[in-house]
Amino acid sequence: MPPLRTALLQNSGHPGDPAGNLKVLDEAAARAAADGAGLLVTAEMFLTGYAIGGGVRELAEPADGPSGRAVAEIAAAHGLAILYGYPESHAGAVHNSARLVGADGSELANYRKTHLYGCFERESFTPGEAPVVQATIGELTVGILVCYDVEFPENVRAHALAGTDLLVVPTAQMHPFEFVAESLIPVRAFESQMYIAYVNRSGPEGEFDFVGLSCLAGPDGATCLRAGRGEELLLGDVDPKLLTTSRRINPYLRDRRPGLYTSLG
Repeated sequence: MPPLRTALLQNSGHPGDPAGNLKVLDEAAARAAADGAGLLVTAEMFLTGYAIGGGVRELAEPADGPSGRAVAEIAAAHGLAILYGYPESHAGAVHNSARLVGADGSELANYRKTHLYGCFERESFTPGEAPVVQATIGELTVGILVCYDVEFPENVRAHALAGTDLLVVPTAQMHPFEFVAESLIPVRAFESQMYIAYVNRSGPEGEFDFVGLSCLAGPDGATCLRAGRGEELLLGDVDPKLLTTSRRINPYLRDRRPGLYTSLG
């Protein structure tokens, strides 16, 4: 099975301007596809911006709304899958969501952030209830979490036990929590034996200062890709051969004793 070339778009786009962000996405998709990427991953709330305050409900759309259809057209035009963050309106609620669209423009998965961080998110969004959402790209199982979700080891381990090979995590990681990108993400990848694509916003936005530092971490604990603090488009390979080798060598998942953990809740 060939590697899946994965592009990480570290870019905050234009907060409050979905049309402008769709243009940024189209340009990035063209560049990524030209370099052989089969998947492009954006940051949390990429479609609208994160620091949009009361504009969340106004800018929220259904998964298959006008912006969702525009992303599908971009994916199909460039022939690569796209994972993007956006505020999703559904049944009267607004979710902090991430949607995966296939290279043919079809919807592969839609995930709603389950662990909301801070007052802004808790006041603006309804948490999702599905802990593991997956799709297949080629022969790889791709799972989705959003930002704060990945900081709970239970979430990542649930994905490992469900067979996730590549965990994609759009994020809005801010100062002073750089250690999450620098240290925690590679450890999560190692302890649960998967690749993790962690894609952040960059620079100041409203009251927030996003730190960048997007990365692709492998099951061997190595950081395959690491962005700086500014806007970047990074490309790296998710290698099924490394997954197979690393999982054979690393005994964590085999040596678990679930019967001892029932009291943890």
